[in-house]
Amino acid sequence: MSEGTGTVQSAENGTDFLLSVVLPIYNEEACALECVRRLQATMQKLQCRYELLFVNDGSTDQTLSILRDEKSRDPSIKILNFSRNFGHQPAISAGLDHAKGDAVVILDSDLQDPPEFIVQLVAKWKEGHDVVHAQRRNRAGDSALKKILAAGYYRFLTRISEVELPIDVGDFRLISRKAADAIKLLRERHRYIRGMMCWVGFHQTTIQYDRDPRFSGKSKFSLARQAKFAMEGLFSFSTFPMRVATYIGLFVMCVALLILMGTVYTFFNPVGISPLWGVILFTVLFVGSIQLICLGLLGEYIGYTYEETKQRPLYFLFEIE
Repeated sequence: MSEGTGTVQSAENGTDFLLSVVLPIYNEEACALECVRRLQATMQKLQCRYELLFVNDGSTDQTLSILRDEKSRDPSIKILNFSRNFGHQPAISAGLDHAKGDAVVILDSDLQDPPEFIVQLVAKWKEGHDVVHAQRRNRAGDSALKKILAAGYYRFLTRISEVELPIDVGDFRLISRKAADAIKLLRERHRYIRGMMCWVGFHQTTIQYDRDPRFSGKSKFSLARQAKFAMEGLFSFSTFPMRVATYIGLFVMCVALLILMGTVYTFFNPVGISPLWGVILFTVLFVGSIQLICLGLLGEYIGYTYEETKQRPLYFLFEIE
């Protein structure tokens, strides 16, 4: 069986298969070495051929030097160097573009998602599943506020999404060769790969795991970037925000009718100082704010469409090592 071909039944049932592990990495000098060690130990348990695809997303610390040192000892390590920092989702896309495995695992390099769990993902793949989602049973190391916000967001997105999205699932998963080839055909610029994995279909399943705290250092995913990423998922897989304008319009109409009724009542039943000035001020400000919100929502979709029409590449590689 040649590398890079579709998943073959004999490969799924035995150990004669190539497993690709895609690892976006950005300024993780404190985690890189331990990540490689744990992955190598996991691959030894699986007793399969493997490639570790580290996508260096413009790191400015010693991450690249550590990876090059490890590559000199393990030829299964490959390094894709971006010309600059393009972001986490383009890094995953680059890894998928260059992965040759019969199955591909997507794993963050900060070790919050345990590499040892890959063994269970592979076992599910061998049962015939094309996409095996790793669902977080808990989120060790995350603050209570972040856990609440994440839980609420995933459940809200699942409710309004046009495809069925599993809750509490990040990027950690295994996909078959044919699922990986399908994902490679999707080249939109605003990428929410978690949703794209579900959109392509095929046989999918979910297994739970316990997420670990970071091995070392701090997350490079700032609050602003997390908010932007959440919006990517919302606008990429649902048109619900556009329909919100209609619902808000109906609500404003009801409020306006109530104000009108109150004004008429005051006119025929004067109670001293006329509240008319307050009614007018409230109405102008309230309706104006609603209009701005609706324009903002519409602008987001127009902006996304504008970005897609540019047809820029998702990333540029400086070199492949």
